[in-house]
Amino acid sequence: MTVSLSVKLVSLLDTDLYKFTMQQAVLNVFPDVVCTYRFTNRTPSTLFSKECIDIYQKAVSNLANVSLTKSECEWLRASCPFFKEEYISYLSSYRFKPNQVSITFVESPTFPGMGTVQIETKGLWVETILWEVPLMSLLSEAYFKTVDRDWDYEGQEDLAYRKGKALLENGITFLEFGTRRRRSQRTHDLVVAGLKRATEDISGPNIGRMVGTSNVYLAYKHGLKPSGTIAHEWFMAIGALMGYEHVNGKAMDVWHSVYGTANLIALTDTFTTDVFFQDFTGERARLWSGIRQDSGDPFVYAPKAKAVYESLGVDYKERFIVYSDSVNVELAINLKKQCDELGFKAMFGIGTNFTNDFQIKSSEGKEKSKALNMVIKLSSVNDLPCVKLSDEPHKHTGEPAAIEHVRAVFGMND
Repeated sequence: MTVSLSVKLVSLLDTDLYKFTMQQAVLNVFPDVVCTYRFTNRTPSTLFSKECIDIYQKAVSNLANVSLTKSECEWLRASCPFFKEEYISYLSSYRFKPNQVSITFVESPTFPGMGTVQIETKGLWVETILWEVPLMSLLSEAYFKTVDRDWDYEGQEDLAYRKGKALLENGITFLEFGTRRRRSQRTHDLVVAGLKRATEDISGPNIGRMVGTSNVYLAYKHGLKPSGTIAHEWFMAIGALMGYEHVNGKAMDVWHSVYGTANLIALTDTFTTDVFFQDFTGERARLWSGIRQDSGDPFVYAPKAKAVYESLGVDYKERFIVYSDSVNVELAINLKKQCDELGFKAMFGIGTNFTNDFQIKSSEGKEKSKALNMVIKLSSVNDLPCVKLSDEPHKHTGEPAAIEHVRAVFGMND
């Protein structure tokens, strides 16, 4: 059987919910801001073939033909009441502009036909904000169809079913979070089907629940709830545009002005969680329904958050912690135990461990066919450099001078 090497986006909705919620906020508050995004391969030794990048470039060009269908539009309106009619209308007429994306293949002098790839997106923020997720998911799919081909789909749905069953039986609340680094769209579909089947089969007292999926198209297809939180780029852009003094407070307040009491899960680690908590006033802590851990030691996070909530006189037992950093079943179970002991509500966003887990080992016992370790981050807004500091120093992104400037603002250079 001949395997098609083409890759494509099956729907404009085939992305994560947070891209749409942030796009609406940008449309409302920052419609004229111009930005750039840049791709980073965190494993530079991973090379792409020229064939892979050719297929990828064709897929990116074809995104100009993708648009929201009438059925999808109606479903989005009914399923996401926090989207205003103005935004639904905007999204209905939205089209990707491939000329906003630059893709450059740089051949390796050591391995002919193989090399690295440079990807940059530039244009109005409200337009380019939707490029990040499909650019990553399509690159991953092209790579695993052309470079790393020692795998197949057999058992993927059942593997997801077993993981979902283990999470549910341990009382864990979770959502599927794996669009960006998925192996392929078909893999993602199988995974969501397996997880949904687990929720239908497992019932009883103290059983957890699947909140939904961050992938809006798969929520639409499988009758699930689209779920998600705010992302780093919101805080990064606010810092560059509005200044870094009390940047987290500014970002939360502007977001609240758009959404009211909806979609209020705060991401804490854009400039480190310690800096975030400096802006986490009692009023904000009572307003926002939870916080999200995405870098650093996850077992340090809940005790620290508990101390902050208590110092503010806020009942932390009524708040959520969403864990989303490299979460797998075992980690989720252990973190759930800690949160139960402390009294926190816990939720888990599980991504790559669902949608790109093929558990293949070489004859020497070494892991192979591993997911690509890549990101696309906001690089600048209105020619102002953007920075992300993270709770893990090796994950800092941005120009070195800009990083040092932001560190100085927060007193980190002492």
